[in-house]
Amino acid sequence: MDPRDEKKSELTVYPPHDSHIDEDPLAETQKTFWERSWPTFACGAGLWSDGYLQYVIGTVNTIFDKLYPKVYDGSVYSQNVSSVAFAGTVVGMLGFGYLSDHWSRTNTLMVSTVILFVFGALCAGAYGKDGSLTGMFNALTVYRFFLGLGVGGEYPAGSVAAAESSGEMEEGTRHRWFILFTNFQLDLASVASSLVPMIVVLATGEDHLRAAWRICLGLGVIPPLSLIYLRMKLKEPEEYRREKMHKFPIWLIIKFYWMRWCVVALIWFMYDFSTYSFSIYSSQWLEIIIGDSSPLWVTLGWNTVINVFYLPGSLIGAFCSDWFGPRNTLAVGVFLQGAVGLIMTGCYPYLDTNQYVGAFVVVYGIFLALGEVGPGDNIGLCAAKTCATPIRGQYYGTAAAMGKVGAFVGTYVFPIIVKNAPNKIRQGQDPFYVSSALCIFSAFLAFFFLPKINQDTITHEDARFRAYLEEQGYDTTSMGIVDVPAETEEVR
Repeated sequence: MDPRDEKKSELTVYPPHDSHIDEDPLAETQKTFWERSWPTFACGAGLWSDGYLQYVIGTVNTIFDKLYPKVYDGSVYSQNVSSVAFAGTVVGMLGFGYLSDHWSRTNTLMVSTVILFVFGALCAGAYGKDGSLTGMFNALTVYRFFLGLGVGGEYPAGSVAAAESSGEMEEGTRHRWFILFTNFQLDLASVASSLVPMIVVLATGEDHLRAAWRICLGLGVIPPLSLIYLRMKLKEPEEYRREKMHKFPIWLIIKFYWMRWCVVALIWFMYDFSTYSFSIYSSQWLEIIIGDSSPLWVTLGWNTVINVFYLPGSLIGAFCSDWFGPRNTLAVGVFLQGAVGLIMTGCYPYLDTNQYVGAFVVVYGIFLALGEVGPGDNIGLCAAKTCATPIRGQYYGTAAAMGKVGAFVGTYVFPIIVKNAPNKIRQGQDPFYVSSALCIFSAFLAFFFLPKINQDTITHEDARFRAYLEEQGYDTTSMGIVDVPAETEEVR
């Protein structure tokens, strides 16, 4: 009899979510540091390319506005090129989340990587029939949708596999490695998405912006191309191999996880919903500092300065997550962000003056950094580690999709808030009263309703879930991937 089967039969009741188990089988594997860490890197680092390809389109839109003001500026093409990737991302999160659990972590991840590479290259080389601009913009819109599929696939495939692979890292460092290879990569990409175009525009000059936008998009395909080799060598995470489900008892899963999923999804929704309004500040003080007549590269340089503020927050949050736990770090970080947001809102009238803009930039940077310390770093980690391995892809993918929906809703709600404000000052203040209040509410939800996440939570949560399924009469002996002996493969 398989010792694992004997152990399964002894599980009759599932332990509380905040208890700690003594055994940590993933940490006992005889592997070097590189053997433990490179799967986490290979799984998560693709988010750099995701972030770059998502963020750089803002710069490309600015270039299109300059190149084709009559055809593009304020047109339906401008809206479609900017937003269609969002729709693809949501579809990708849901579809690849399903495939990640039902099919394979590594194969799903490989498919998303190929999609990123192929459609990233097609975006950079988009041409219309007979060289028409409308044809080019239509082609770019289609390519951006499919690119969004690949971006969405990285979340439930790449981040989930990174979380499972991080379980083999040294205890006490697992959360930081997950964050450094996921959210920190996104933050690095946000810096690159303005720094790289600035360098490209300086190199090409503003008389050659047609070449500049293609180069900016084309550079985004290099990271997924470089990851293809590493991801071809990936094996299924050990935890996934042990816990993979072949038959999914949907109703039992919903009964066990609906409350926890709702909390994670709601926090993610509010975080992305609020992020839209936070960009108002940066646009306001950028206008004060550089004005309307500055060269494009100057604007991109200041955008880089803004985005750099994310990095220290993400780095600090990665270590705080290990030291204080993801739940506490998320709650404290988002609460402090909300508090600073309220202070900034009260000081908003000074934003229109050159006298205080320097101090305001510093406070705004602290504000952005706190967002990364809290939900930026930890909401994805909580989504990945508050559920069992067999359904992690779908749990994570649907929660992340709710975040994207929140961002989409925010793009429509906040302009209405601004439009209905009684005066110009309130137009800047009202969105931030709403956003800061949501930050504080998110802190309340996280602290009181999210479970404690330990270093060994993935293994522990799988044990809880197995025990629950057995208690409900589900046959857990069918779970896992059975290795086929080499001699059997040769006969076949």
